[in-house]
Amino acid sequence: MSKLFFLEDIAALEQVLSAAKNKPLLVFKHSSTCPISARAHREVDKFLASDAPEEILACAVVVQTARNVSDAVAAKTGVRHETPQVLLIREGQCVWNTSHRSITLESLQEATAKR
Repeated sequence: MSKLFFLEDIAALEQVLSAAKNKPLLVFKHSSTCPISARAHREVDKFLASDAPEEILACAVVVQTARNVSDAVAAKTGVRHETPQVLLIREGQCVWNTSHRSITLESLQEATAKR
């Protein structure tokens, strides 16, 4: 079972990107005021609690408190910012992303199984 931890600054983002050089990294961009994001958060939590491969590192960015981190993720991956949004990063490259109501337990299972 992987645990979701929150990135609050650019240094933490750089640390997790470095730690994920040989592991898949799941980045969840979350809005603390959006009901769609709250639902997506529950889906990510379900995935991490039961189905996430052990080697996955999982982190979240709350856009209201760490917008600079969210912007840095967009800049580093080339994936336009959305909230809620999930990105799967392998070896520094975003290999999959989805947003809004497409963030489901099933989509997370499928994305991490194939990649």
